[in-house]
This record gives sequence, structure tokens and C-alpha cells, in this order.
Amino acid sequence: MPILTPFAEVALLLVMAAGIGLIGTLARQPLIVSFIAVGLIAGPSALDVVRSDAQIDLLSELGIAVLLFLVGIKLDVKLIRSLGVVSVMTGLGQVIFTAFFGYLIGLSLGLGHITSLYVAVALTFSSTIIIVKLLSDKREIDALHGQIALGFLIVQDLVVVLAMIVLSAIGIGAADGGHGGGSVAMVLASGLALVAVVVLFVRYAADPLTERLARAPELLVIFAIALAAMFAAVGDFVGLGKEVGGLMAGVALASTPYRETIAARLAPLRDFLLLFFFIALGATLDLSLLGTHVTGAILFSLFVLIGNPLIVLAIMGAMGYRKRTGFLAGLTVAQISEFSLIFVAMGVSIGHVTEDALGLVTMVGLVTIAASTYMITYSHQLYTLFEPLLGVFERKNTPREPSEAGTHAASSYRIIIFGLGRFGTAIGLRLHKRGIRVLGVDFNPQAVRRWRDLGLEADFGDASDPEFVTELPFRGAEWLVSTVPIHPTGLSHEDTRRTLIQLARSAGFTGQIAAASHSSGDSAALFGAGVDLVLEPFQDAADRAVELLSGAVTEERTDFPEIAAEGRATG
Repeated sequence: MPILTPFAEVALLLVMAAGIGLIGTLARQPLIVSFIAVGLIAGPSALDVVRSDAQIDLLSELGIAVLLFLVGIKLDVKLIRSLGVVSVMTGLGQVIFTAFFGYLIGLSLGLGHITSLYVAVALTFSSTIIIVKLLSDKREIDALHGQIALGFLIVQDLVVVLAMIVLSAIGIGAADGGHGGGSVAMVLASGLALVAVVVLFVRYAADPLTERLARAPELLVIFAIALAAMFAAVGDFVGLGKEVGGLMAGVALASTPYRETIAARLAPLRDFLLLFFFIALGATLDLSLLGTHVTGAILFSLFVLIGNPLIVLAIMGAMGYRKRTGFLAGLTVAQISEFSLIFVAMGVSIGHVTEDALGLVTMVGLVTIAASTYMITYSHQLYTLFEPLLGVFERKNTPREPSEAGTHAASSYRIIIFGLGRFGTAIGLRLHKRGIRVLGVDFNPQAVRRWRDLGLEADFGDASDPEFVTELPFRGAEWLVSTVPIHPTGLSHEDTRRTLIQLARSAGFTGQIAAASHSSGDSAALFGAGVDLVLEPFQDAADRAVELLSGAVTEERTDFPEIAAEGRATG
């Protein structure tokens, strides 16, 4: 194939991504798998058209910075404090147990001590980028299991950094130009300095600066990208990595009133740039190195896909979390990372392991990345399937995640609302003002906290969790309202509202059900699923606006400053 210019090469990759992505979508496959397939086809194992490595890597790294920036900008400092212990314990526990058992598996396969050690350490790294992207697509990055997963993934990233430093210090990592010559003390000091800079920026500069920049929205977006890239570059320079740097940049703007506006404007750019990350990842997987270690690859892949989630599930269960939270968080570590390949390739370059070891880890990477994408996408269905077997991982009481629904068993609520976003909050406040007792439910701890700050009663829980829904105080409830939207997940259009209807009826709820819809087709489907009342926010608001504007309604409008302020903040 003729050598292409960088522009023509990127254009070809975009056309391939669109075409293969469309085929994958029609076949109901996750886009991540399709994009990695583009990299494999365009890489050295097939067409070998990926020659502009520097340009593609640059776009990929910028996408990583923006992705972690958008995660950081939505982080709640109070939540970070409350989840710090479980993140450290789970992250370190998973690394230690995975490395130990992986080493034993390697020895049993006859790989030798050094090769077994390299492969075992490589198995401990999970792909923060892939996991965060999948959880963001499923709108679960704000859920409790999503926040815990993010916490121990950051711990894993720090372990990667420290591992590279230690290897460099003993002369093993000389081939790794990114972190050579560093020291643990220097990285720790740099991390503390970066945190101090963020604290000072948040306290003295974040609000006035963003308020000034918000007068020109385009400039605000450019500033956000610049901040993410700058922090990522600094983080990489001092040895913390681009991921940690990008995350800290987001935290620096998390307290500003414009964070939702920034996040909304950067989301399409994030998805575009991450395309190149997945293409680059696929292009680095040289299938000619797979070798003959098929049996070993199968064993290691099964260990990563089954053993890693069980390790996380056991640790979180011992710490007092419910089995469902542990299961959903555990599924996120059921794959190895791109850093795993880099780590073993480093061992090959210095002669500690052979290319067969790199081929073995490459095959494990292909299998686990593809399989875990489906596992995370279908996480709720998998939990339903395996729930009867998971009782051993849950303590009789769960002090870190109490089932708050039980505390309302004797209470009587006329209306139970699932989904405490802007629409659900508006409904709840107006019902509360009329003296109607309302219980709100959401799987985002921050949303639950906001409701309670407004003087409303709320529970933390998931509408698709059978155990939680069964424990809700349905006795005396007249209405169950769902403002939870439908979110396509790539493989299927998992509709939490339908699941909630089925679970509520099974739990004995005999009242009426209302659900929010944003299209006429969706409304018809909801009526068919047994919904008594369909709420169409845009249509209902338009009807009300016409009544007010035409003078048909003269009653005084009731304002809620909390919602109005949130609306201004989100644009």
C-alpha cells in the first residue's frame, strides 16, 4: 500500500472507524471493540497503514487528558474523603493478590521465576481509560460502585508509577525514557506540590477566573482544555502520569458554577479524541507475537476475568459493602491495561524475558479487554444471574453501605420518585410544598445528599437492584415516579424504567406508575410496559408556557431558587 501523508492517514482511519463502527453497531457490539478492531486492521498485523505514530499518539494522549479532566470536574471532595480508605485497601489488595496468584500460575505453567514475575505484575494493571469510558457511557461513573472503582483505579495508576520508578532505580527500567532517573521521594513530593497548587487555585483563582472567561464561552472551553493538557503534561513530567494530572485539573474546576457547562461542551471532543487512543491501542497489538502460549493465555485470561472481580468482591464484602456494589465494582478490573504490554515490552528490551512472554500478555490483553467490555456493559444482567451465589461475600450487616430503605419500613409515603436530577428535584420540591410526603431514590450519593440538604427524604439505591426495590416502603404509596432516562450502552438499550416497573410490581406495589419520556415512540412503549402516566418534560413545559403566555392561567408562579441556580450553572 502506498505511503500516505499524515492527513490522509488520519482521514483513512476516520473513514474506517465510521464504517467498522457502523457495522459493529448493527451487530450490537460495543464501539470500543470496533475501534480497537480498526487499530488491529490498520496496524502491522494487517494493512500496516499506521505510520504517523507521533500524530496519533498526540491525539490519543490529549483524549486521555480530557477524559480524566471530565471525571475530575465532577468529583465531590467529601465523597473522596469517605471513599479514600476503601479505594486504597481495594486497590492495593487487588494488586497484591493478583500478583501473588498470577506468579503461582506462571510457575505452574513452567514459565520460570523472572517471566512469571513479569507476567504476574502485568496482570495487576487495569485500563483506567477503558473503564472510565464505559462507566461514563452507562452514566454510572457517579454511582457508588463507579466512584469506588475510580478510586482504586487511581491507586493502581500510582502503583504503576512506583513500579516503574523502582525498576529504574535498580537499573531495569533504563529503556523507559518517561520515568528513568526518578525517585519515590521525588514523585511523592511532586504529588503533594501538585495538590497544593490545586488547593490554592480553587481557593483564590477558580471562581473569579472562570466567571471572567464565561463571558466568552469559547474561551472558557479553550481554557479548560489548556488546563487539562497542562496538568497532564506536568503530571507526566514529574512521574505521576497524564491520568493523574488530567484528573487534578478537573478537580481544580470542580467547585466552580460553570463545571456542568464545561463538561457538556467537552464531551463530544472527548469521544473524538479517545477514538485515536483505541486505534493506537489496537495498532500496538502485533498478532505475529502471539506465539504458542494458547493454554497459558486461556488460563491467565480466566484468572483476570474471574479472579480479579472475586478479589475485589471479597475485599469490599469484608469492609462492609453490599455484594451488589462489590460485584459491579469488581467487574471493572476484569481486564489488563495497555501499560501491561509496555511493562513486558520493557522486560524484552533489556533481555529479562523473551518475545514469547510479550505474545502471551498480548493475547491475554486481547481476550480480557474484549470480554470485560461486554461484562461491564451487561453488568446488571450478570449480577441478576450470579446473585444467588454471592451471599458468601456479604456480611450480615453492611456498615459502610446500610440499606436505608429498611429505616422507612414503618413510614408512609404517597409518592416515591426514582431519579433525583433537575426534573425529579423540581417535582419533589413542588409536591413537598403541597404537603405531600415524598421519598426520593437515586444511585448517585451526591444527588441524595443534595435532596437531603433541601429538606427532603431520600435513599441511596439503584432502580435495577431487586433487593433494594423489594425493601422500599410501598405500603400506602399511591404513585411511583421514574425520571430516570434511557441510556444506550452500545450492546443494548437497557431501560431501567422497565426493570423498575417489573421489580415494583413483583414487590407488591399496587399503586400507579409514572415515567418520563422524551419522544412519542418512547411514550407508546412505556404505556405498553404498564405505565399509567407518561411525563414529557419538554412538551408539558411548552403547554404550560403557552397557557401562561396566552393569559389562560393567571395564578402566581412558584419559584425555587435552588433549581433556578442549578439551571443557570448548567447553561
